[in-house]
Order: sequence, then C-alpha cells, then structure tokens
Amino acid sequence: MQTLRFLAATALAALLGACQSAPPSPGATAMSLRVATFNTSLYSPEAGGLVARLEAGDERARKIAAVIQRQRPDVLLLNEFDYDPEGRAADLFARDYLGVGQFGEQAIAYPHRYFAPVNTGVPSGLDLDRNGVVATEGRERGNDAWGYGLHPGQYGMLVLSMHPIDEASARTFQLLRWSTMPRARAPVDPATGEPWYTPEVWSQLRLSSKSHWDLPVRTPLGTVHLLAAHPTPPVFDGPERRNAARNHDEIRLWAEYVSEGDKPWLCDDNGRCGGLPAGERFVIVGDYNADPADGGSLPGTIQQLLEHPRVLRHASPRSEGALAAADGPGNAGHRSSPAHDTAQFGRNGNYRVDYVLPSVGFTVQDSGVFWPAPGQPGAEWLDATDHRMVWLDLAD
Repeated sequence: MQTLRFLAATALAALLGACQSAPPSPGATAMSLRVATFNTSLYSPEAGGLVARLEAGDERARKIAAVIQRQRPDVLLLNEFDYDPEGRAADLFARDYLGVGQFGEQAIAYPHRYFAPVNTGVPSGLDLDRNGVVATEGRERGNDAWGYGLHPGQYGMLVLSMHPIDEASARTFQLLRWSTMPRARAPVDPATGEPWYTPEVWSQLRLSSKSHWDLPVRTPLGTVHLLAAHPTPPVFDGPERRNAARNHDEIRLWAEYVSEGDKPWLCDDNGRCGGLPAGERFVIVGDYNADPADGGSLPGTIQQLLEHPRVLRHASPRSEGALAAADGPGNAGHRSSPAHDTAQFGRNGNYRVDYVLPSVGFTVQDSGVFWPAPGQPGAEWLDATDHRMVWLDLAD
C-alpha cells in the first residue's frame, strides 16, 4: 500500500509539470543539494480535520507553501503535518498550495514524497500517565497514546523530494521499545526513588513519540540518508521528567544509529537490526525540541548530535529576524545565541530546536533560517507556524 501511495505521488507531480523548481538560489550551485526542515503546524485536533481545512482553502497553508516556494529546497521534511493513510492531505497540499504560486512566488512540484504511520494518537491500551485509568477520550486519551495526540497521525511527518527516495531500503523505527536501548533513561519517581513506569508499561513503551525514519535519497551527490524525526517536547510532565528523558533518548537513538559497533537491540519495524554502516552519508533533520543551552531539555541532550564525531562541524544557521525578536518575552537569561533561534513560543521565549545536521564528507556552501526581520519580504508569512524553516546547501 505504501508503494502505491509513493507511485501515486510521483504521478501527481508529473501532472504538475509546469510547476518546476526555479533556478538555484544565489548561494547554491548546480551540484549542490538544498536540504531543509520545517515544522508547519499543519495539524488538526480532529481526524480528517487537516484534509477539510485544505479542501476549504487555508490561509496558513498558503503561507507555509509560500515559504517553501521562496526557499525551494531539494529535499524537505515537514513536521506536524497530519498523517492520513490515503495521503489525501499530502495530495491537496501538493496540488492546491505548492502547485499554485502563492503571494507572487513561483509554484513548485516535488516528484517524490514519503509518509508513513506515526505513534501520536495511537492508543496504547495502558495507563501511561498513571492517573488510574486508560482514557478513551479527550486529552487524557492523548496522554495514554504511544505518543501524545488526539487522533492517530496527529503531528505526523511528510518528506518531499526532487530526487528519488529508495523506499524499498527505507527503515522506520515506530515500534522500537524504549526499554531495549542500553542504559535507557528510565524515569524515576523522586518521591520514592522507584521506577516511574510499572514493569508492564516500561516493557511495552515505544521510544519514538512519532517515528524515526532513515530514507535513502538518490541525489546528484550520491545516496544521502535522510534521518528524520520529531522527538517529544521535554516538558508537560512532572518531577519525574519522563518527557525530558524520552526526548533525550529519542535524540540518542540517532546518535547510536550513526555510531560504530554492533547494535543488536536497534531493530527497525521490519526486523532488520543494526545502525547505519560506516561510510554512508546522512543528514539529520527535524524539530528536536532541544536547545543547546536553554529550555527544558536535559543537559547535553542535543549535544549528542552536535558533537558526534560523524556529524560535520559547521557554522550554525542564523537569521536577522531571530535577532530582531530576541528582546521578546521569555528570552531574558537565555545563553544560546539568539541569531540561531528557530522557533518563537510567545511568552515562553525563542529557542533553537530545528536542525539540519549533515555528516562529515559534505561541505556547507550556505545556510540559513527563514526568519525575515519586520518589514522584510516574507515577514507577513511567519504567523502561520511558531517554527521557521532551516536549510543548508550541501556539496561534496
């Protein structure tokens, strides 16, 4: 079924042949690859709600599409794009939003795309929040889902690509149990010193709050493994810090995946075990809900990736808009450079949480965060989501 959806996406893009990519940006070359991540906030509290919004005409989706059309990435991960099994939302967004020039931008077509089920909103049948009941409705139901969500697929992921995705070789880690990770940060009840989760729950709890995907993309630079994820926010919990611990280990999953050594515990949803072989090139993308120095994540969480020996050291993407917004509420006392922020959470402050992290073996020609300062072109699109697109131009 997934293959049929993949082929259908390719056919749809062919019908949009007039909506081809514009010439590369001034910072790119013909042999560069622009990779981006963008948390779009295109989700609904109701199943089928995003499809209904897109069918009716959605102003926020138009603005999201305009950013994509302006930046024109070759490979793009969209976080918080509701999953539906038929791909109806993805079809509508491609045809009616990306396929139509928005606010003076040029339409764009992506011949290839990938989407798959996620854990958000999927009932676990367990009392995950320890309130004494297995909830069946409302937010309590979301708290007892494998990943928080009000319906299966809420806050899903969608990958769009100008280049073929080797779907047959793709690996997903939706079902991987947290307890299988060696030295997992199992939450502890500080009042008793005992494990916060019961043995029954801990033995079944899935690690990924959405999913982790390894998608090999056949690009002009060779095969690039797109490592896509969206770990849970490290907040909305209690003194046991269960969400912060899960956020840490969701991020650690990729650190383990690209590290040397046998990983017999690291098994994908098809039963294939082990990490990414040495010599394979990759780009880690997504909203990781972890700032290097600020916010609620555990110390050293995102450094597991930023300082990994297989991840390329490069200048952090930045924007003028983030600097202009640094005086906003909630930013007092922040230690991270405000120029590198990628999300604006109102009174809770601005943070760097969205990342595009290439492996060694690439060079970074250019990078940025789409966050225009007030009065600059595109600034009027920023209210569509609380996140900003992050992009890198990669070359050999």
